[in-house]
Amino acid sequence: MYSSSVPWQVLSSNVGVGVLTAGWTLDVVYPDIAASRSFVLDVMFDSPFAFVPVVHLGLTGFDMDRQESSRLTLKAENVTEFGFQAVISTWDASRIFSVEFNWMAIGA
Repeated sequence: MYSSSVPWQVLSSNVGVGVLTAGWTLDVVYPDIAASRSFVLDVMFDSPFAFVPVVHLGLTGFDMDRQESSRLTLKAENVTEFGFQAVISTWDASRIFSVEFNWMAIGA
């Protein structure tokens, strides 16, 4: 049987970003470039973990141009004891005006 003297810590929150967020460019399409475009948001935990936690993201809403296909990825990258980066990406002619997501970090 496994026993641990370190208590689990769980933190979570909801986030909304979009055209009113500084640095947001996912609503702009460059006609000659079909490359991927990303927006990176630094998320800091209210209190640090003792070790790097597991971070789960859940997409809860988005606003996109409906004239083109909807292309969207949401990933947690560069996770540390202090926070992580939420990377929102799109590509080709997709235009994203806003994204909402929840995150949950579980660790010790």
